[in-house]
Amino acid sequence: MQIIGLIGGMSWESSSVYYQLLNEGVTERVGGLASAKSVMASVDFAEVTALQQAEDWDGVAAILSRAAQAVERAGAEFIVMCTTAFHRVAEQVQASVSVPVLHLADVVAEAAKAHRLESVGLIGTKFSTSRTFFTDRIASHGLVVRVPTEEQQDVLDRIIYDELVHGKVNDASRREVIAIIESLWDAGVGGVILGCTELELLVKQSDVEIPVFASTSLHVKAALDRALA
Repeated sequence: MQIIGLIGGMSWESSSVYYQLLNEGVTERVGGLASAKSVMASVDFAEVTALQQAEDWDGVAAILSRAAQAVERAGAEFIVMCTTAFHRVAEQVQASVSVPVLHLADVVAEAAKAHRLESVGLIGTKFSTSRTFFTDRIASHGLVVRVPTEEQQDVLDRIIYDELVHGKVNDASRREVIAIIESLWDAGVGGVILGCTELELLVKQSDVEIPVFASTSLHVKAALDRALA
């Protein structure tokens, strides 16, 4: 089993989901008392978010690169960034280490293509959906990517940052997110990517008819495939 390097803390709720799913996955695949071999460097969410808001991406890249180097020194054989938004600096992080970084956008794009889809919707933080760093990476796999309206992005941001990152799961918010997913379906997408770990705390495939691609679950599956190959 390879050692998985995790860059966490964005938010800690997201990181705990990654850690739980990785270990549950190893137990399911290997059995017995097996658990995932992993090392994590957890950053301060407030610090990197302040740099994000200031558009100081060199500062963000420096912090996450140091975290990546730390897990590499600790023995990680590849790296998973437990975040969507901060994949904005994934290329800089990759350049700072000698082990592979398993890019989330590549993972979700391949999952959508495996369902023979030509177009997908992406929901997540306003930053992730209003910028092109993530959608362009998905589109590079030959997919058309649609995102929510600006008003819907504001709704998602409120739900994610005011509720989900604090562990609050609200039924009214679930209905709002489902309505946004259904509007993307009406716009013609064949599936919707939950591009934020915290959204997986709120919305499940059973809540909607359109195929939903839970980015964290898919990221974890890809990590386990690699670690256990």
